[in-house]
Amino acid sequence: MYIREKNSGYSTMLTESTYKAASAVASIAERHFSSHLEEAMQSGEKDLAAAPTAGQIEMMLDTAFWASLRREEGNSPKISLAFLSPEQAGYPLCFENRLAFNAGVLTKLGPGVERPGIHLGVWFDDNGMYVWGTTHKIPNYCFVLDVSEPGLLVIKHRRMNGFGKFTNIVVLIGDQIKVVDESSRNLPDCPVLLSSLLGFASASEDNSVNVLIQLAASMRAHKHGGTLLVVPSGADHWRKSILRPVKYSVSPPYTGLTDLMKEDQSKWNSTVWLGDLNREIESIAGLTAIDGATVISEKHEVLAFGAKIGHIDGNPRVEQILLTEPIIGGEGRLVNPAGSGGTRHTSAAQFVHDQRDAIALVASQDGGFTIFTWSPCDSIVHAHRIDSLLL
Repeated sequence: MYIREKNSGYSTMLTESTYKAASAVASIAERHFSSHLEEAMQSGEKDLAAAPTAGQIEMMLDTAFWASLRREEGNSPKISLAFLSPEQAGYPLCFENRLAFNAGVLTKLGPGVERPGIHLGVWFDDNGMYVWGTTHKIPNYCFVLDVSEPGLLVIKHRRMNGFGKFTNIVVLIGDQIKVVDESSRNLPDCPVLLSSLLGFASASEDNSVNVLIQLAASMRAHKHGGTLLVVPSGADHWRKSILRPVKYSVSPPYTGLTDLMKEDQSKWNSTVWLGDLNREIESIAGLTAIDGATVISEKHEVLAFGAKIGHIDGNPRVEQILLTEPIIGGEGRLVNPAGSGGTRHTSAAQFVHDQRDAIALVASQDGGFTIFTWSPCDSIVHAHRIDSLLL
């Protein structure tokens, strides 16, 4: 069976999808991209992508899903698909002959395009959708579909301001669908880190917060689990919540990442600067794999690692926290701290309860990721489960 669809004057043949989750989310994704692109155009933004139709989104999801279940030389494909024409891609690598957009082609191309930052360009004509080449550059709000592992697909787009991780829209894990709830940014005391992951931090605060996002993504990627405590710059009261002696205290504080962020922003798109940034991010995130917590300041100075979180005498122990996830249906519920994870989560909740001007980022070995903050509105530790935003 075929469905016929018109888009920008073209008539495109699309096969009916056999991956049922694709049809369930295609219209949701179409509305997201069309509305954001319309707002961006009205704001005078330039370098904007074309909006895919629901039918095109459904076909991309269906094809990518079945490709993810295949193997090439024993490995599952890891692919990033970008919906754009070669003319929108800057300096693309174009194939002499267009390739059919099907699971077999994606699987074959997978080993050559699995490194971060490489996108397979997908476009369409009267005969259907096709793969035209690869690109590193994509326009703002470009539809991107990541194939992360078998059965795991993420719809996302490049953020408008600054560098850093793309903004996730929908996560599909087999037949499980997680639609990111943008209204989560309206929650009382929503941390700026969460607002930025949702794509709503202001330009003035986005750059610094983007560093924390990249640290979080790197912590999650090393798969050892870990805790990162972010404390006020120039303050020492956080030490009351750390058991002594601190085995790996850093003196003077290490400022490699701090110094990079102070450099002129004109350098921030250079290959050299981005390479230096990635090395600093990886180095600090690597410290979180060591048993205990890594402590950095709001200015990204490394203060300690391998630190053991303790309980301040006289302060109550945390018995209950508010747990939320920024997806549709992820409403808050009150749980015991251990219910949000394990020992790391319990100690992080206690730290934030005692140090209310700090935040704690906790990665689980299974890929889960939680931000702990103090909520003055609810007078409780708020645990934001954000792994759906970090994929």
